[in-house]
Amino acid sequence: MEVKRRWIDPGHEELSVARQCELVELARSSYYYMPMATESPENLRLMRRIDELYLQRPFFGYRRITGWLRDLKWAVNEKRVLRLMRLMGLQATLPGPHTSRRHPEHCVYPYLLRGLTIAAPDQVWCADITYVPMKRGFMYLVAIMDWFSRYVLAWELSNSLETEFCLEALERALEGGPPGIFNTDQGSQFTSEEFTGRLQRAEIRISMDGRGRVTDNIFIERLWRSVKYEDIYLRDYADGSETRHGLERYFRFYNTERRHQALGNRTPQEVRTAKAA
Repeated sequence: MEVKRRWIDPGHEELSVARQCELVELARSSYYYMPMATESPENLRLMRRIDELYLQRPFFGYRRITGWLRDLKWAVNEKRVLRLMRLMGLQATLPGPHTSRRHPEHCVYPYLLRGLTIAAPDQVWCADITYVPMKRGFMYLVAIMDWFSRYVLAWELSNSLETEFCLEALERALEGGPPGIFNTDQGSQFTSEEFTGRLQRAEIRISMDGRGRVTDNIFIERLWRSVKYEDIYLRDYADGSETRHGLERYFRFYNTERRHQALGNRTPQEVRTAKAA
């Protein structure tokens, strides 16, 4: 299985990962849930620390993260931190030079939520991707959330930042019906023709954050802090399979048991079902 996985090229211009898995007779889940482990143990520890710092100050770029790490006695230079932040998909949330950029040929849509009163479930959904550290390697997590209730509608893990796993999460979320508006950042996964085309076929209005505006998608940023500090960092999962089982447990808890002060001390499920009724 490991040999077959090495044959898969997530950046292939003509064949999707799903099709490549079919051709080499590799279960797609076997590909997605095998962690990336090409970095040294030291770099994996450093990436975990960068992730923790970034959650605290997402407006820090690689230069300020480097300085912060040096204050914490890490022997690092800017070039190394920049490379790792790019690998992790991290960029500062302030206008200026960015470590990751949208695809130059992809269409970017305007932000539609400014001044909008969001008063019901499925009026607006949002999505984002975050880095997930593990004992051996790392993965990426995408989640789709209902803005009004904070209910996590669907999520998926992958060992690469390709569009395929985002589409899989989107398809599962759409099984219960479409939202009015779908909001994301300007990442290449969300600006891709595959992703935006699927939204357009479902007659969903597309909204995208302004460059460097973390507050445009604030609720899913808060979700990442919750899932990491309440689960991922505490559990320190060993591999992709263990991470998936753990996140299944956590998101059930998050949706059905975790009460939010901003929701009147109700759970996302309570808010979602009460309003829908």
